[in-house]
Amino acid sequence: MRTTYLLLSGLLLLASAGRAQRLTAYHVKSPDGQLDLSVQVGPTIEWAVQHAGTPIITPSALALTLARGEVLGRNAVVASAKTEAVNTTIASPIYKKSQVVDHYNQLTLTLKGNYGLVLRAYNDGVAYRFFTRRKGRLTVQREQATFNFAQDFPALVPLVRDLRVPTDPYMSSFESLYSPLKLSAIKPDTLAFLPALVEVSGGKKVVVLESDVEDYPGMFVQANGAAAPGLHGDFARYPAKEVAGGFHNMQLVVPERANFIAQTSGTRSFPWRAVVVSTDDKALLDNDMVYKLAAPSRVKDVSWIKPGKVAWDWWNDWNLTHVDFKAGINTLTYKYYIDFAAANKLEYVILDEGWSQETNILQVVPAIDLAELIAYGKQKGVGIILWANWHAISEKMEAAYAQYAKTGAKGFKIDFLDRDDQKMVESSYLLARRAADYHLLVDFHGMHKPDGLQRTYPNVLNYEGVKGLENSKWTLHDDVPRYDVTIPFIRMVAGPMDYTPGAMRNATEAEFHPSNALPMSQGTRCHQLAMYVVFEAPLQMLADSPSAYQKEPESTNFIAQVPTTFDQTVALAGQVGECAALARRQGRTWYVGALSNWTARDLTLDCAFLGPGTYEMVLFRDGPNADRDATDYQREVRRVTAQDKLALHLGSGGGWAARIYPVQ
Repeated sequence: MRTTYLLLSGLLLLASAGRAQRLTAYHVKSPDGQLDLSVQVGPTIEWAVQHAGTPIITPSALALTLARGEVLGRNAVVASAKTEAVNTTIASPIYKKSQVVDHYNQLTLTLKGNYGLVLRAYNDGVAYRFFTRRKGRLTVQREQATFNFAQDFPALVPLVRDLRVPTDPYMSSFESLYSPLKLSAIKPDTLAFLPALVEVSGGKKVVVLESDVEDYPGMFVQANGAAAPGLHGDFARYPAKEVAGGFHNMQLVVPERANFIAQTSGTRSFPWRAVVVSTDDKALLDNDMVYKLAAPSRVKDVSWIKPGKVAWDWWNDWNLTHVDFKAGINTLTYKYYIDFAAANKLEYVILDEGWSQETNILQVVPAIDLAELIAYGKQKGVGIILWANWHAISEKMEAAYAQYAKTGAKGFKIDFLDRDDQKMVESSYLLARRAADYHLLVDFHGMHKPDGLQRTYPNVLNYEGVKGLENSKWTLHDDVPRYDVTIPFIRMVAGPMDYTPGAMRNATEAEFHPSNALPMSQGTRCHQLAMYVVFEAPLQMLADSPSAYQKEPESTNFIAQVPTTFDQTVALAGQVGECAALARRQGRTWYVGALSNWTARDLTLDCAFLGPGTYEMVLFRDGPNADRDATDYQREVRRVTAQDKLALHLGSGGGWAARIYPVQ
């Protein structure tokens, strides 16, 4: 690993015209010279971004307002400016690639008053963060984080639409479709959560993100209004009071909030504010910005952290058929799931909601013999993961972790956080850190997008923060296939997502209907298979019932063989909201997946990613009658080389998936 420090000629510019107004302008450019991040310091601090001459972010104010009205960013004076160039790699053993290239130019401005800014320019985006160097504690009343744009551009934003606690707009499950709106059409009093996408001039895409959000609230965004097209950050104020409420009264809701957003250490770095810039939609399918900006791993030994696939119970309603016992939340049912997992070499079975008392996680329900299940799973090579609502486990975290780690459980799916204020963010860090101490995995649900915690604590294998397959149990009018080919370009830029694919009952647009006990998916069987390649998820669910998978051995075998972490990822094709195609490699075997919205289409994929040699390809494509029966598919085995170009036909709501391995 090598890091080079130098004064970069041309990166630091003192603007004489700005000097007369007490304004000083600085620039830091990306290594390839295409991105220019500028910052003006004076009565206010404003940042701006250009890409190859195209305005990306127009001058936008940034500031932190502290207690007693002190504003970090008002009448700012530069004490020192330091530049550095970094070109190194990050080992990433539990990720979509084994190494991440970390190549950027950085400008650090230390400002009088013991604070400053760090600004970075990568080839694929830019980021900035505040830092403070003060004694004691700080109270942050508000943060000004602004993203102004040159015109009233179209955007795709996930609006907060949670009606369970209407008195608190910051209480959200972070599950929403993307609303296609001009910036001026977003109502100024409406909250959206990150990531959000804006299409600027020339079809360039801009994704707004954050990373390394520790001891601080996560950022929502609101529209600036028609006078100044753009977005600005909005933050939940600190909870002044919490009471039981929400779903099944299992959550802590916030009827009263303080007049500040965070109380934190006086010496610290604040979260990164970042924008990813892409001239080609497909590049968004393989982006590492959040991972690069996150704090390095605090888990010294990660050898015990085992990603993998999970036989899941909740989506299929514990619905087994042709068995000689009553299926449900009981020991016999879960033994059956364990047998299914073992037969298909799946690493885990999850015991979702119902295995313990809702409000007392230390109390297992009488129908479950947990010790017997864990022992049975161990005998079969299958680990057990336990569901917990956040309130119950956070209330008795040490006792729960100690008790169930000793019993042999492998981790927790922690649900219904549904908040992003400082207290909840800190709770997520604490839950992750203490879980690592007990060698327990974590899958966060009811929580915002990944913000880098998964790098800092790699035992956090997955996040929800996505309107996943579970919503298909109930919703009739959502355009799910379009959402499926939108999230890889926006939500997945932030990191892994627990979408929970794998439906074996697949339906055309005309035939789909909601069902709780026999749920189905919108789109074809191959659409579901391709998700296991396209969607990043180190802990990946098989949502359907063992009984359903046993009727479909070819599909089940393909799903079971797709890994959940990889050595290399290659973006092959894509257009936001239309289609997405990815190739991922583990060892010498490649996995390819392609997804479409409700529009049938043809794609040509170049096999150059394969490298030299001859490969055998097992492929699954939409069948000729998938437009009437979405379960229709064709399986084919053929030889392929790097010189080949694959002609793919994706049906309506369709998909294409393949496993490609070298011929021995």
